[in-house]
Amino acid sequence: MDPVLLLKALILGIVEGLTEFLPVSSTGHLILAGDLLDFNDERGKLFEIVIQSGAILAVVWEYRAKIGSVLAGVGSEPGARRFLLNLFVAFLPLALLGLAFGKAIKTHLFQPVPVASAFIVGGLFILWAERRRHRVRFDSVDELRPGDALLLGLAQALALIPGTSRSGATIIGGLFMGLSRRAATEFSFFLAIPTLGLATVYQLYKERALLNADDLGMWLVGFVAAFFSAFLCVRWLLRYVSSHDFTPFAWYRIAFGVVVLATSYSGVVDWTSH
Repeated sequence: MDPVLLLKALILGIVEGLTEFLPVSSTGHLILAGDLLDFNDERGKLFEIVIQSGAILAVVWEYRAKIGSVLAGVGSEPGARRFLLNLFVAFLPLALLGLAFGKAIKTHLFQPVPVASAFIVGGLFILWAERRRHRVRFDSVDELRPGDALLLGLAQALALIPGTSRSGATIIGGLFMGLSRRAATEFSFFLAIPTLGLATVYQLYKERALLNADDLGMWLVGFVAAFFSAFLCVRWLLRYVSSHDFTPFAWYRIAFGVVVLATSYSGVVDWTSH
């Protein structure tokens, strides 16, 4: 295996793991990194799907005790059944809207101005959410009801707009609904498991013709890099939200949106090719 290709896989795996669960849009970062590394062809897009599963596994591993207790209690504990119902309800809006409008969104919105605008508008929403009075109604994800989960799912569905950030939309939606920062962050983690997991399986099925055993080493490096970087990022973010707000991520998003515009208009990155 080409060592340069393995290095690219390592870098992209780290980028995926560090950005998937932060409110900064992993898709936008992977596109930019893929362009800078000249790894944005069909093979590269399939690679992005593979390494996403590494980030998902990191969340499953971090919350393995919680997931195990929920699955074990489905038949006997109402709280476990409500938790799974909440995840299903929250998953539906993005899944249904994605199937209905996903192709049109990729065709019309994956352009420099919409992507940069989503970065910047998302940053402004975070600033607004952090400047308003935050009245906590839910300290734990276990307190949520299906109606609350549906609203969080509708917030997550905003991530269909390129550059929005799935985790960012869910977390900030949670803050507006009265979730504590930790509860909003954890629910975005749990919701990522069915959302990203099923999306990964679906995309791998669609792109199965591109699967090649010769790429196994590259996939393994990227998968492991995404797993460990996501695992560290999840643990760091949980500590961070216990005593900090999301304002720094807002300013980062705004700055990154400016970078998207600048790299596009300067010709450094051909965003329209995605």
